[in-house]
Amino acid sequence: MATKIAGETYLGDALHLPLSQDGQVTAYVWPMRILKSGCGGPTIGVEVGNEEVLRWDCHDRPGHWHKGGYDKLGARGSHVEFPEDVREIDLQVAFAIAQITDAGSELLSEAGYAPAAEILDAKLVKSATAKIRKHIRSQGDLRTQALEKKLLKV
Repeated sequence: MATKIAGETYLGDALHLPLSQDGQVTAYVWPMRILKSGCGGPTIGVEVGNEEVLRWDCHDRPGHWHKGGYDKLGARGSHVEFPEDVREIDLQVAFAIAQITDAGSELLSEAGYAPAAEILDAKLVKSATAKIRKHIRSQGDLRTQALEKKLLKV
């Protein structure tokens, strides 16, 4: 799973799920990842082997996502803003799930991972994205916990 960054705070249990039969393409979620800057929310990613390729940082107004190969291009080189109408955490999570489900193969190919795109398993993708959505809900109100602990700056 993606490397945790020193100085960031992670609340809730991480989840890691296969998106291909051989387990080389996987998805993960950190239910609450709080950056050093004090913003936070769920982070969802797609990895190929040990490389993080796609990442959605569902952090409300400062939320954004990464395409083109997160590990390959770095955070700045892969940074993409959410569409203007996707500013709340729930909408960002839904956007991430839709991107993985509807455009996962295309996004992997565009990032230079065509072999991984070819082995995405539609049933595993559907199952994994449903489990990610359910897992985030099952973790409870981590945002309120983070606010109470003064981990988030709002």
